[in-house]
Parts: sequence; structure tokens; C-alpha cells
Amino acid sequence: MHDRILLPTDGSDVARAATEAAITIADQFDAELHVVHALELGELPPGFEDDDADEFAHRGEEAVTTATEMAAEAGVDATGTILEDGQPTHRAILAYADDHDVDCIVIGTYGRTGLDRFVLGSVAERTLRESPVPVVTVHEETAVDSTFDSVLVPTDGSDCASAAADHAVDLATTTDAALHVVNVVDPGILGEGSDPATLLDALEKTGERAIERVIDRADESGVPTVEATVLNGAPYRAIVDYADERDVGCIVMGTHGRTGWDRYLLGSVTERVVRLTDVPVISVKDRS
Repeated sequence: MHDRILLPTDGSDVARAATEAAITIADQFDAELHVVHALELGELPPGFEDDDADEFAHRGEEAVTTATEMAAEAGVDATGTILEDGQPTHRAILAYADDHDVDCIVIGTYGRTGLDRFVLGSVAERTLRESPVPVVTVHEETAVDSTFDSVLVPTDGSDCASAAADHAVDLATTTDAALHVVNVVDPGILGEGSDPATLLDALEKTGERAIERVIDRADESGVPTVEATVLNGAPYRAIVDYADERDVGCIVMGTHGRTGWDRYLLGSVTERVVRLTDVPVISVKDRS
């Protein structure tokens, strides 16, 4: 399913968690691991001054070396590269992925809110929004099992969710994992003057149809176990809680990869799940 996996690293604790996850995934799929460090020209992380540029570059080289050595110890073929073309960091990562036919990116992100999240997590968020290949995000506390016993995919029947469902079905088929399919009905979208019971019933039926389409795909592909549920509540919270309660191995979600106001409407659920869950999240861009 995966032949070449890309791991961006900067030597931080969260990057080390991503390194361990990337090695586990590469080992599971017998994939090559490409480790890179990129620094945007003229930009340094918070806390670094211009005089620290050489030190930061050295830390990047050490991080790449450490990751490739960890991979070698685990029996995973790995190569390390320092990206010095001066592009914005996420674009350098995506350009490398395109040039080397990478089919999956594993990257660390912080599960924080507020200004520090936008500073510390911006590369991961920009990467997952723009990447044409699936992006696996992990937190410092995330641990990836050597085998995926279960895969969770939320669906609303959209093209975006359909792309995620296809990937989740392929993953479950390849790893012989159980597939959990959920649709979340959000009572918060009901407007004033409407009949709540009637609208909720209609939303639940729409959710059931979306789930049935994923189940049909899973059955056709021979997924061994499928569990399906319609949930109620704020979508991101319901998904995070379900993953925690069922101890799922990973979550697969769609992302539109758009920018501007529509991204905040359409992509906010995925980004909130990425920030809040300790389960690895695989973000898959829609085909449009």
C-alpha cells in the first residue's frame, strides 16, 4: 500500500514521535523511508536569533542522522536529506514528495490551541491541507502499534469523505483490521423555527445512507469486520471520544485542502480532530 514514506524532522520531541511512527509504518509495509530537514530561508523557529542559524542547521542535520540510524536499527531502509532551496518549509516538503514519488507523509504536530499552536503546528497543518498524498499526523504522546487492529473513518457522503473511505477500506483490507464507520449528526446546526425531531430524523437517515455506501465498499473488498454507528454531538468531539472509547488504531479523514473562509467551514472538523486526539490521523485530500 505504501512504497515510499516521507518524514520531515527538526529534532523536537514531537518529531521524534513522528520518527517512531514513520519507522513502524515503513516496517509494516516494507517501504523506503525518506528523512528530510527543511528550513525556510530567512525564517527561524521561535526562540532562535539570526546568529543561531548555523546551530539550527546543525540540529537539523543531527535530527536526520538520528532518524536514519533509528530506522536502520529497526531494519528499515532510510535515506536522509537536508533541503536548502529556501522555499517555505511545507512547500519544500511537498516538492520533495513529488520529486521522489512519495505516497505518504508522516509529520508531528502539537495538540495545542492559541497562538503557540499556529506557530508550532503551522508546517504540519499547511502540509496536510496541500498534500496530494495522505498525511499521517501524530502528537508527542501518540504511539503507533506495529499492526493496525482497527481503523475509524467518519463519513458524511461527500466526495471528501468518499476519498477517505476508499483509503480506510484499502488500509483495513491490507492490514486485516476491523473497520469502524461513523456518521455524526450535529444538533447544533438546527435552525430556529424548525421541527427538531423531523430534521434530526432526516439527518440520521442521510447518515445511515452514507454509512451503507462505505459498508458496501468494505464488503466488496473483503474487510473482515465492519462496525457502523450514527453518533450525535459536535462532530470533532464525537469522533475523538469514539476513537478513545473503542481504542482504535488510527483515524482516516478527508480534507478539502482549501484556503480562506471555506476551509474553516469544510476542513475544521479534520483539523480539530488532528489537534485533539492522541490517535494517529491519516488525512486524505479529496479528488476535486
